[in-house]
Amino acid sequence: MTKIAVLGAGIMATALTWPFTDNGGEVALVGTHLDRDIVDSIQKTRIHPNLGLKVPDAVTAYQLEDAAEAFEGAEIVMSGVNSFGVDWAGEHLAGLLRPGQKVLAITKGLQADEDGNLVILPDVLKKYVPADLRDAVTWSAIVGPSIAGELAVRHHTSVIFAGEDQASLDVLAGLYRTPYYHVWTSTDMLGSEIGAATKNMYAFGAGFAQGILDSQGKTNDRYVMFNYSAALFAQGAYEMVRWMRFLGADPDTTYGLAGVGDMYVTSMGGRNVKAGRYAGAGIPFSEVRDVHMKGVTLEGVACIRVVGAAIERLTERGVLTPDDFPLVRHMYDVTCKDVPLDIPWDAFFGGAR
Repeated sequence: MTKIAVLGAGIMATALTWPFTDNGGEVALVGTHLDRDIVDSIQKTRIHPNLGLKVPDAVTAYQLEDAAEAFEGAEIVMSGVNSFGVDWAGEHLAGLLRPGQKVLAITKGLQADEDGNLVILPDVLKKYVPADLRDAVTWSAIVGPSIAGELAVRHHTSVIFAGEDQASLDVLAGLYRTPYYHVWTSTDMLGSEIGAATKNMYAFGAGFAQGILDSQGKTNDRYVMFNYSAALFAQGAYEMVRWMRFLGADPDTTYGLAGVGDMYVTSMGGRNVKAGRYAGAGIPFSEVRDVHMKGVTLEGVACIRVVGAAIERLTERGVLTPDDFPLVRHMYDVTCKDVPLDIPWDAFFGGAR
């Protein structure tokens, strides 16, 4: 029986226990300091309170102080925290990892240094791990269109396991593949992570059209704004290709599950889309953040802030031109500067008409 130790008991990390245990695996699910109530619920009732489902019998939940015990004997280690906790996770994993383990990351996002250079989150995890240990484990990630609740009730879900070591990817994919969980592999880890991060930004724009209709009192109108949303989606895909090229990944990764596939499902709803709907309705984003969605984790908006600030710095340095990435630039102005929504249509698709 293969054992995986998971750091983080959120809904996606927990949902991934279903295909793994369906294949006979054993899971040690370790909650962070923010997951204490979740772990208590699983330990007492077997119910994950946010999923509303009983977790598989092969899952054992542990509080953070018992992490060393939970990680004992694990062949695989998963980082299951969100992007806001990735540095915290790296610090903890540095003391928990052992040589020979296979590390799987499910955290999506980007970080930037003071010069605007962008870094994928698996590389953030790595920097906290001593070099000798960092090289003694393999690093992979799960990306692609995967809504946690759908996976947990065994709806068909298709994803990419990405990493630099194909042999490890083959082992991991074999441990997770089921009749409902379909896994492909890719050695373009950089491109897969870029797609997984940037799709969250562009999903914010998926809420704009409904917000505009709300502001016009057209919530039940026969004619909606699919044309508008389709153009934003296409520009998002266009910019995603540019991100792949700019950061040195394979542009073709954009066209698969890790790119537009993931952007599609994220655009169908959720917190980022809801935030975009408020912005589309003309509500200043500072009010959205502080009133309408106070305390809500918005990873797409967080990524816009990181990437938008990086774009400004890279433009100052002459690495980018002012015409690069117009949609992200505008979403950054909306979310960080309270600029009213005014889509820069003429700058889309390279500006050539």
